[in-house]
Amino acid sequence: MVSQEQRRRQLAREKFLRQQQRRTAARRRARMRNSVIASVLGVVVIGSVALYTTGVLKNDQDDKANASAEVTPSASATSKAPDPCAKPAAGSVKKLSWKKEPAMTIDTSAQYTLKLATTCGEIDVAMKAKAAPHTVNSFDFLAGKGYFDHSKCHRLTTNGIYVLQCGDPTGTGTGGPGYTIPDENLKDKSLKGNVYPAGTVAMANTGQKHSGGSQFFLVYQDSPLPPSYTPFGTVSEAGMKVLKKIAAAGESTGAGDGAPNATVVIDKATVVKS
Repeated sequence: MVSQEQRRRQLAREKFLRQQQRRTAARRRARMRNSVIASVLGVVVIGSVALYTTGVLKNDQDDKANASAEVTPSASATSKAPDPCAKPAAGSVKKLSWKKEPAMTIDTSAQYTLKLATTCGEIDVAMKAKAAPHTVNSFDFLAGKGYFDHSKCHRLTTNGIYVLQCGDPTGTGTGGPGYTIPDENLKDKSLKGNVYPAGTVAMANTGQKHSGGSQFFLVYQDSPLPPSYTPFGTVSEAGMKVLKKIAAAGESTGAGDGAPNATVVIDKATVVKS
């Protein structure tokens, strides 16, 4: 006999897989178009593949239709909760891109903390340098270049999985640093029963191997997901309070997957070695 909770998780995984399949097909078509543009401009935009978690983009009309068909918007969708966050600091995102992954410079035996000073409060992430060295090294590099500064956390999911997604300076869910990094730490002991526990910070990707870029998601409630997304950090207790405040404000569509109602902007991202 399958319990109600097991059935709920099964349905969430099946929905996730359907979304991934749609996104993969759409990305193949987009890559064919982009390859023509890239050949003219001489620019290889690798980072735009780092899309993310469940594979749904909010600027894709087909996925909007599918989302509305699968999830009935709540009655409160038309009335936003009050914005619990402050105004962003003055400044704008930098348009930065690199052709290849940065050289390894971190000390894998050291402790590294990713500090996200956001408009909603500070979120500290203890990173796993030994288990995910390429990922932590990339964050150390990008934060040092100011890549994340003034960028919006563009996506909040409140149905099926429970994550806040950040790391795209374009704020569209299609941006990246111009390079990809390998998958790491997919057998982390915290990932049990295809569940990413609350407090996990992991890399978003396209659903293809080794397709992570700069986008990442922070899990504010246990979420059923296959172990395909590099878990590279854990949110502090104080950071979890900030995440839950953001989640409580809801998302913009009422369907459980959209831009957060809270104005979540990373004013400054830094990586601190200790």
